[in-house]
Amino acid sequence: MIKPLFQNIVILINGSEASIHAAQYGILLSKLYRCNLKAVYVVDTASLKQLTLSKFFVADESAMYEENLQNDGKRYLDYVAELGKAKGVKIETELRKGAVWSEVILAADEMKAGLILLGGFQSEMNSSKVEKHDAVSSSSMEILLHANCSVLVVREKMVEQLYKLA
Repeated sequence: MIKPLFQNIVILINGSEASIHAAQYGILLSKLYRCNLKAVYVVDTASLKQLTLSKFFVADESAMYEENLQNDGKRYLDYVAELGKAKGVKIETELRKGAVWSEVILAADEMKAGLILLGGFQSEMNSSKVEKHDAVSSSSMEILLHANCSVLVVREKMVEQLYKLA
């Protein structure tokens, strides 16, 4: 008998529309293949430390910004859990702190995930070249390079409509 390609999926949530689309895609996968989902939001304390060390932030500002990011993360994770609940899919949520890419990989390893879902990159035409814009593009690249499981960048243009139909 063939072993399923993935039974556990980790979804990186960062508050972007693309990460919400990745969550909707994960919900569709879970409904089709009966796999477990975990949505992870990472408060990027590694970048906050760098900004504080480079004197861009003072310590008090950094702490306040970190608290705001935590509150945002909780709100986004609650929203994703509600998206799952609306379709009869349970999504485990986890708020982590650290470097985004390493925490996502660690969460996937801990869950024994077979797949990590990332939101697609936003692209914008600028003269003759295409520039990629994404708040976590460097983190996404690190995840692609270092993950111990498959990584899927969700670029499905119709994912919202498919989610609504499910």
